[in-house]
Amino acid sequence: MADTAPAGLHPPGLRPAGLHNVRRIDPVTASVIQGGLENIAVEMGHKLMRMSYSSIIRESEDFGAALIDPEGRQLCETPQSTPLQSGPIPGYVQGIQQIFAERGDGFEPGDVIIHNSAYHGASHGPDVAFCVPVFHDGGLVGFSVTTAHHLDIGALSPGSCGIVDAIDAYAEGLQFKALKVYDRGTLNKPLWQMLRDNIRAPDLVVGDMEAQIAAARIGAERFVELIGRYGLDTVEAACDELMDHSERVMRLAIEALPDGVYRARTFIDGFLDGDDPSRGDLPIEVAVTVEDSDITVDFTGTAAQVPDRPINMPLKGTTDCAVWLTIRSILLDSAVHGHIPQNSGLTRPIEIVAPAGTLVNPVFPAPTIARFCTGNQAADTLMKALSQAVPHQVSAGVGNLHVVAFSGIRDETHWVHMEIHEGCYGGRYGKDGMDAVDTLYANTRNNPIEDVESHLPLRVHRYELRDDACPPGQWRGGIGSIREVEYLEDGGVSVEGEGHKYAPWGFDGGGDGRTAGLTFRRKDGADLDLPSKLPNMTARAGDRIVMIGPCGGGYGDPMARDPAQVLEDVRDGLISAETALRDYGVAITESMTVDAAVTEAGRQAGQGGTPA
Repeated sequence: MADTAPAGLHPPGLRPAGLHNVRRIDPVTASVIQGGLENIAVEMGHKLMRMSYSSIIRESEDFGAALIDPEGRQLCETPQSTPLQSGPIPGYVQGIQQIFAERGDGFEPGDVIIHNSAYHGASHGPDVAFCVPVFHDGGLVGFSVTTAHHLDIGALSPGSCGIVDAIDAYAEGLQFKALKVYDRGTLNKPLWQMLRDNIRAPDLVVGDMEAQIAAARIGAERFVELIGRYGLDTVEAACDELMDHSERVMRLAIEALPDGVYRARTFIDGFLDGDDPSRGDLPIEVAVTVEDSDITVDFTGTAAQVPDRPINMPLKGTTDCAVWLTIRSILLDSAVHGHIPQNSGLTRPIEIVAPAGTLVNPVFPAPTIARFCTGNQAADTLMKALSQAVPHQVSAGVGNLHVVAFSGIRDETHWVHMEIHEGCYGGRYGKDGMDAVDTLYANTRNNPIEDVESHLPLRVHRYELRDDACPPGQWRGGIGSIREVEYLEDGGVSVEGEGHKYAPWGFDGGGDGRTAGLTFRRKDGADLDLPSKLPNMTARAGDRIVMIGPCGGGYGDPMARDPAQVLEDVRDGLISAETALRDYGVAITESMTVDAAVTEAGRQAGQGGTPA
């Protein structure tokens, strides 16, 4: 791939758009097989979630499951997954195929392959895949794959997030480049022992890995059963038709856009607390070109990779998924289009240009383990660009996340917990922004307090929405949460996060959102403000971490918000009466009613006055 060559339009094995398989299949049979494939993926996801040990998989659902054909095309994925887990699975398989071809290795019945190479399709090292090649009548017919985020992968400090001081890929933990953990059904004991000996919390991590293998094997068995029921030719023809259908739907959505070039620029904090200015205030540039039914996303102008800090995003596994997820979500909203088969056909019309050596396409061995929040910002920037073409189909700026690793040692055994402290969405046409949710390509579930406190030496003292922090708009921005966690035993903490300097953008007259924050509250009451990226730091029993989530941008002129809705916001405690008057020109009386006369006068003047 040349430095500025298009990347990501047609992963290896994908047919160019417009070439359709000569085999024909009736739509009813194709639909039935689609349902069969999707049910297999759902079963894989449920089995993995139920068999896993760690809360990041069991509760937050930070995992993926999918079936892939021999050409590396995705046939289906589990809906319980996050886009950042199932989306990269075709890239995992293509990376495994590439490595096997270079080695002269091959797939055999009974094989199980472990893979997490960030430069061979994986999103980052902690997202480990287990791949089971699927055989029918002696021939390779596909792959059953599960991915999951693991709580430790042997990096320089505990946990598998917050490793923000890794200087290269080798400091980020163990690298599994297409290794057979089962070779023709025989367990590779030395490999498993090496793995156990080089990670913290091995029982937890290996237990999750064994759950992945079991779920992938179930997927393989069910796929063979499906082929046995309908025949290989029929299943392959159905898969081709389903991908062609998904492509047609995406192309129709792109054709509905006005042709043109749409640009946007945002910034990430980077490492603002350091003494190297090249590591902070980093721009992400996006130019979206729409031409007929094709769309090109060009990141030229984005900041250069940070060679010794892990906020770089692999092109395959992170950047491409951020692009695909954003375009699909905006152009093919399920509320409008209904259910659309999730497969590789959706990505055929999309071309990605990502110059090598930049944040969005780093060169090995640049570290990538903390790519999470950077990629979310790339998705947000793409949405900002598309807002010029489809203003009623986007939200205002999205509040980014904190990913916090809590850890400690008890009786010579490590415990590790990963907390995804959610962000929120900006307002959107006709709807307020969603409060306190994971966003964009991550989309994990919030971690229940009961689960945290019942398994770990942590106590959650506060979990609440921020007070009087709604970004104003005709449709207000989403509200971030505050979560305050106390250590009951000595331990450590590390953080990867974003949005401490740059607030989410307001849209069409809406106000900008609010930045995030982190506070370390010592047992003696002293507070220490923390940056958005924190290397492992010692915590003592009684110390607390206070995570303050961002608030999304407002959408539309605040003076156009229905005064009755502003009153409801005040009654619900989301904003104060003073804020209602200042931001919306709505005067609220002491008896909690709208003073229509003062409101009308204030809005005509374009500003508020004194609360009634």
